[in-house]
Amino acid sequence: MHTIGVFFGSRSPEHDISIITGQLIISELNKLGKNVVAIYLDKEGHWLIGQEVSSLKTFISNVTLPHNLQEYYLDLEKSHGKMVFKKKGIIGQEINIDLAFPAFHGKYGEDGTIQGMFEMLDIPYVGCDVTSLSLTIDKVLTKLLYQAQGIPTTKFIFFHKNDWNNDKNKWINKAKENLQWPVIVKPATLGSSIGIAKANDEKELEFAIEVAFHYDTKALVEECVDNLSDITCALLGNNDPTPSLLQESVFEKDFLSYEDKYLKEDGTQLGEASKNLFIPARLDQRTTQEIQEMAVNIFKIFGCSGTARVDFLYDKKLKKFYANEINPLPGTLYHHLWQKSGMDISEVLKRLINLAQEKYEEKKSINYSFKSDLLKFANSVKLQLKNNEK
Repeated sequence: MHTIGVFFGSRSPEHDISIITGQLIISELNKLGKNVVAIYLDKEGHWLIGQEVSSLKTFISNVTLPHNLQEYYLDLEKSHGKMVFKKKGIIGQEINIDLAFPAFHGKYGEDGTIQGMFEMLDIPYVGCDVTSLSLTIDKVLTKLLYQAQGIPTTKFIFFHKNDWNNDKNKWINKAKENLQWPVIVKPATLGSSIGIAKANDEKELEFAIEVAFHYDTKALVEECVDNLSDITCALLGNNDPTPSLLQESVFEKDFLSYEDKYLKEDGTQLGEASKNLFIPARLDQRTTQEIQEMAVNIFKIFGCSGTARVDFLYDKKLKKFYANEINPLPGTLYHHLWQKSGMDISEVLKRLINLAQEKYEEKKSINYSFKSDLLKFANSVKLQLKNNEK
């Protein structure tokens, strides 16, 4: 039986959310009888593996993890076609991972970094690849690609922290000239609504940008949508993804906050918001189909695979929708939305594993070698030229 490594934690403000997602996946894979290993990457970059970190109680009951947990390291010499973790010590236990199931949120996991390592070690993994993750983690690149493809999205500007520090008034004036109040300010590469704020005037805008730059080096400022309803479409597949039913989220503030998603008893990301969620969304059939088709198109344009969800902003009065963010391998896998769409979490996980293996086999069919006589001439052409320059 293949050993599945579930990776979670990492160096990100979304660290705690990743722990919850990882524990859910571990629990459900165990129910399926899979051979599962919990792999926790702490905030300092240490690999902690074993039964202790496969239980949510370990993280709830300890401000810091127990000191007796054994640290592992990745044995790069043995890791090819698999990942080999070895316990530190004279006689270190080895753990082999045949398939990786990342449950990271945000940077150092949901941005393609660890997927690059999976690729280099030639190991199959669940979810999107390096390119699609690098694009979708960045809200600015996402919106620029929307614009290039003619996909409706809200008006926006963006800038880097260095530019802001050099001339704050320039960017405040640019926001005033190009956008209408109120605006939403976001860190470009952070999720879970962390660091997001609404601004109604210049003073609030400056403060919101300073907060965004506390978490990122690039900020996005975009127009608000009036009469707002948040619409979500989850997708499952590789080259031909299947869309879920649409979910409509209702919230008290001007955007779906961290509290709305996770801290409230009926948090929308936990799938228990009976008063705040409508599945299917309260939209007519034509609008529903248009959003689902656009979500599939976005999934393909960004080269997503496995699973992702696309969020839309819907103006209930004007009946217009705008593509917002793309969330690959979303928190808790949006299992509540798939369940309402007729697929329970066990089936979702089985399909994700099969899709990962399918993608891996497809990549293996690609020819990565090219026969060339270039090296025969390297000494006489390239090196000779270099010597002549001396």
